[in-house]
Amino acid sequence: MSDDSRATGKCLCGAVKITLASRPKEVGACHCNMCRRWASGPSMAFDAGKDIKVEGKAHVTAYRSSEWGERAFCKTCGSNLYFRLVEADSYVVCAGLLDDQDSLAFTSQIFIDSKPNFYDFANDTKNLTAAEFIAMYAPPADKA
Repeated sequence: MSDDSRATGKCLCGAVKITLASRPKEVGACHCNMCRRWASGPSMAFDAGKDIKVEGKAHVTAYRSSEWGERAFCKTCGSNLYFRLVEADSYVVCAGLLDDQDSLAFTSQIFIDSKPNFYDFANDTKNLTAAEFIAMYAPPADKA
């Protein structure tokens, strides 16, 4: 793996650092009620899957926000870090952590039917309702 293909980032205080084996290309917005309460607006994040190394885990606190996911933040500075799909051990990382965000393209919005009326994005993105997103990614009811 060349250093050019990696991506790095950190929380506001630098206590938590992330390294990804490959640079993300796309970022999406989540408008669900939990993300908006967590981020005080839409959560802007990218899918890192399992391709993440987290340093400073002693500074990470996770909150189990649903049956299938948890939200993590730095307990030193409060920076939102990631949403982790527990069963899949897969990470959706907050885009603001990245040291270099210039190559990201804003491509999708989920829970678009939960978005409040006081903001709109001008970008042309793929838009999924809550039901469409849950149908794609939530574990089947018989596994929950």
